[in-house]
Amino acid sequence: MSPSRSHAELPVGSDLAGTAAPTRGADFVSLTKPRLNFLVILTTLAAYYLGSDERSTLVQLMHTLIGTALVAGGASALNQVWERDTDRLMARTRSRPLPDLRLSARVAMGFGLALTIVGILELWAFVNTRAALVATVTTLTYLLLYTPLKLRSSLSTIAGAVPGALPPVIGWAAATNTLSSEAWVLFAIVFLWQMPHFLAIAWMYRDEYARAGMPLLPVIEPDGRSTGRQALLYTAALLPISMLPTLIGLATAWYLVGAVILGAILISLSLKFSQTRTVESARRLFFGSILYLPLLWAILVGDHFAH
Repeated sequence: MSPSRSHAELPVGSDLAGTAAPTRGADFVSLTKPRLNFLVILTTLAAYYLGSDERSTLVQLMHTLIGTALVAGGASALNQVWERDTDRLMARTRSRPLPDLRLSARVAMGFGLALTIVGILELWAFVNTRAALVATVTTLTYLLLYTPLKLRSSLSTIAGAVPGALPPVIGWAAATNTLSSEAWVLFAIVFLWQMPHFLAIAWMYRDEYARAGMPLLPVIEPDGRSTGRQALLYTAALLPISMLPTLIGLATAWYLVGAVILGAILISLSLKFSQTRTVESARRLFFGSILYLPLLWAILVGDHFAH
């Protein structure tokens, strides 16, 4: 919350006149969720590298990353416009620019639309139509499927994993101008990875989600048995899927060894969470999942580079 103003002092949705320029600039940056979208850029970059050949250029890569970052940031801003009322009900989100009334919904919506449109146009004009199309589908599923479902169904977690797993498809399409099987293997890895990651977050903040009226799995089944079981099942499914890059020729056996080791560690964290369902075990699974994906991509890219 802004230290100088309370919610009672300003009408909902008003702009904060006189806000210092650096603070206002930081609020616009915050709308793009830069830390969250770092993994979006990372997976897009890795997939582009894996699909690149002698026709790929540094200029094309930069347009791919910039366009993807703009689309991801714009979608994040628009998501926060949609969720500003529920964000106000949760301690972990109430200090965001919109629920804290530092920016208006109108300004944030214009900002989000501008970033999204410019990002899609950049991919279309400077990369290729397929990459732009996948970016458009990513935005639409995030805003029109996942976001409204969060207040209606626990299936929103699965719906949200779809746009979350499409950035590597953007990267592959940008490099190859195809949507071949390799792109969907990369999609499947990120899709399955998100499930234990999301479920761990949902368990840690289940009281806040309940206060905001979001029927996530830990909210509708408070004992956590289904949450723990699903986290374990999705993590177990991730292990064989993470082996597919070797089986389809995208990586060698060296990558396979790394994927098995990382998968076994993540399964052990999910198993512990499933058995105990404590906040601490959920936090360990959460941080383990954060480390898992960049490490897996690093091994995959490193293996590809070495061979």
